[in-house]
Amino acid sequence: MTDSLSVTSEIGGRSIPPKNPVRLVAERLEASFLAEMLKFGGLESKENDFGDSAGESQFASFHREALAREMVRAGGIGLADVFFYSMMERSNGS
Repeated sequence: MTDSLSVTSEIGGRSIPPKNPVRLVAERLEASFLAEMLKFGGLESKENDFGDSAGESQFASFHREALAREMVRAGGIGLADVFFYSMMERSNGS
């Protein structure tokens, strides 16, 4: 399984290389944030879904994480760019 969420992006004329390891970390952070927002937004298991089995909540979290990764792959909400530039500035400034 490939874990990369490579998205080529451009902000302020700066292009971000898709395979940059810092970029991948930034995308994972955005995906984690989006998964939590999906959970609090109501995309979680309900009492009557699929018979309320013991593993249902675990599978619901996999579903949210997969949706969040796809959202980032499609461009996300811009947090990965903010995280990326912040991490790059810290690594260059320190």
